[in-house]
Formats: sequence, structure tokens, C-alpha cells
Amino acid sequence: MIEHAKKQNCHHRIVIIGGGTAGIITANLLRRAGEQDIALVEPSRHHFYQPLWTLVGGGFVPKEASVRQEAGYIPGGVFWIQEHVVELDPGRQRLTTHSGTHVSYDFLVVAPGVQLNWDAIPGLKEAIDRGNASSNYAYELAPKTWDLIRNFKGGTALFHMPGTPIKCPGAPQKIMYLAADYFRRKDILRHTSVIYGSATPSIYGVKEYAAVLNQVLARYGVDSRFNHELVAVNSEKREAVFALRSDQGEQRITIPYDMLHAVPPQTAPDFIRQSPLADPDKPQEGWVRVDKYTLQHANYPNVFALGDVAGTPNAKTGAAATHQAPVVAANLLSVMRGKGPLARYDGYIACPIVTGHGRMVLCEIDYSGKPAPRIPVINTFQERYDMWLLKRYGLPWLYWNVLLRGRRAPFLAKRRSPRDLRREGLAVT
Repeated sequence: MIEHAKKQNCHHRIVIIGGGTAGIITANLLRRAGEQDIALVEPSRHHFYQPLWTLVGGGFVPKEASVRQEAGYIPGGVFWIQEHVVELDPGRQRLTTHSGTHVSYDFLVVAPGVQLNWDAIPGLKEAIDRGNASSNYAYELAPKTWDLIRNFKGGTALFHMPGTPIKCPGAPQKIMYLAADYFRRKDILRHTSVIYGSATPSIYGVKEYAAVLNQVLARYGVDSRFNHELVAVNSEKREAVFALRSDQGEQRITIPYDMLHAVPPQTAPDFIRQSPLADPDKPQEGWVRVDKYTLQHANYPNVFALGDVAGTPNAKTGAAATHQAPVVAANLLSVMRGKGPLARYDGYIACPIVTGHGRMVLCEIDYSGKPAPRIPVINTFQERYDMWLLKRYGLPWLYWNVLLRGRRAPFLAKRRSPRDLRREGLAVT
């Protein structure tokens, strides 16, 4: 049974900030390891499986399929503090919520996700309000993306990818492929200019996957505009303004559009950015400064961070969070026993890139920067129908029934021996 904490000053042995993927899995792992005094600080009553929003925006599933009650996944015995954090003081080992409640702790796990900064691109919110732009990065907006796609009659369909870190960096091109495939099937593509305005230098940072995705771009006739950073939107004129940076300097380029899918700039939440936990070398982004292998804070050994807010040098994906959680739980338990961190995160991420209806490429990478496939036998370097089924049905089922519960998936997991698990003090089934 979940204990709802009252709005009064309190102390807990372990406090977890964030009830998303990273926070819930870590809470389940710690409870199953026998920890009794855990508090979870999470304001939302709802839990979202955000990777499904691509398929919501593509018209394949309703948005309601991506949401469930948060209470159904918080492990029994965990104190739920249903509030926002507004201040964090790791020196005093205390946080403050929006109601003024002070929560002190012995050990802290930081996993609040990212903050979406819609106002950072002037005119973007107005374009969304006008109805000619949308973004799959919000639950309520993903269905509007599908409305734009299905009501599109031809013209310019513009898809934006920023150059700063974002959660699920494959999402901007996924919805572009789904839209282009829909236009092709409706015989609209030949009357359409699909433009990919991306601040990145290429379609993907790993050449093996980029080779596959470049073929997808060619198939749909996508006009790729790399090194283009979106800086403003004129919703009245339906124009997007990009900054093109080159050796000759920066120039502004205006691209008219009939429909626009954009990505809001993302940072750590303000209470993280304004705290000593933030990386001082990246003050604008504010990611928590951690050791990339142990996920322990560089200056506060009783603090760990994981998920999108962690300042690791790889992409921010759900698969990263699910692989980081056992490492954080094991290392936290080790530190609590007076030992050093023992488990290591190898940087594994997975990015399932849907390339059309019934097609998907599974991109898997670790800190080596090279492909790190985990599924045996299957060649995941190809567009595959079985990978589409994995995205549409398999991964959502695994998420709700296996991963969130702190259990290991039968694949996508690096095997560790029983001896390793005993050494880390983490019994995982």
C-alpha cells in the first residue's frame, strides 16, 4: 500500500525525485532489495509511456493508450510526496516543495526528467495555438500532429531537430518518416516538399545506422537541411527562421511551411539548474554532474542521478534510464553499507526509429560510440516488420509489466552473473 506523505517537514533514509521511468524502476529495485524508508517526490497523478507518442502523432494509437495511474506503479511502502520540488540544498541534505515543506534525506536519487522550454523559440507557441504547427513532445499535442498530417493536402511539410540535448533524439525524424509514408500512400507525396531542418551535421551519429537512414531519406525524397538551428517562427506568415552556421559565419534562412513539427529546447528543471548539483561547465543546460559509469555525483557521494537529467555523454532515451536504474540501485546500496560504487553503466541506449508503416530500425549504441546490438539472431540494422511489432506492441507491454516493476527484460539487457548480483546486493528477477 502506498503511503501518502502529509505536507509537513519530514526525514527519509532515501528520497527519490521524479516518478517517471527512472524514478519508479529505482524505487521498485530498492524496495525489492529490502529498503524500508523511501520517499518519492512526484506531483503528477499520471504516468506516461512517452515513446508511444510517436505512434499517436502518426495516427496508429489513441493518446490514452500511453497513460496510466501513477499510483499503480509506486511500490507498496514507499511514501508518496505529491508535490513539485522548488529548491534543492545538497549541502544540508534537504529539498523544499512548492508548499514550503522541507524534506531531509540521508541519500538522494535525482530523476525528474527534463524541462520543456517552449518560449525559448520565439513564435513557436503561437504557431501551435494557430494550428499549423505541433509537437509530439507533449501528451496533449501528439493527436494534433496526426490532425496536421491527415488533413495535409500538399505543400511544404517541415520537421525540426535541435542541436542541443533532448529526450528521445530520434523522435523528430520518426514522425517525419511516418508522415512521408502516409503522404505516399495517399498520393500526396508527389505534391509535397518534405524538409528536415536539423541542427545536427548528419541524420545519425553512427555511420552504420546513418547508412540505413540515408536510404530512407532518399526513398521519401526528403530535403535534408543539416546544421540548421531553428531560432524563430512567424506563425502569421507560416515561416520558420533557421540559423545556418558554417566556416563563413552565421546566416539566417527563412523556410516557408504549410505544416511544422517542432521540438522545444530542453534543459534540466530550474530547481536542478539553480542547485550545486548542476554541472558548472554547462550552466544553460544544468544536467546533474555525475560519473558516467557509476552515476554518482561528482561532489556529493550520497547523491545519484539517472534518466534524462543525468549529465552522461550519451543520448537521453528510455532504454538508457532502464539500464541506469539497476546501476544506481546497486551503487546506492553499496554506498549505504559504507563501500564504494561497484556497478557500472556502459552507456547503452536504444533508439527504435520507425521508418514507415510496418518498418523500424533498432539503433543500439554504448559509450564506445559503436553499434551494440542486444537482440540475438535478428539483424536489427535493417528496416524490419518484426521490429515494428516490437515498437507497437512488445515494448509497451514490457514497459508496463516488466521494466517499471524493476524486473529484467528477456533481451535488451546485459547479462550479469548471480555472483555479480550478490556482490552488488541487488536481487533482480
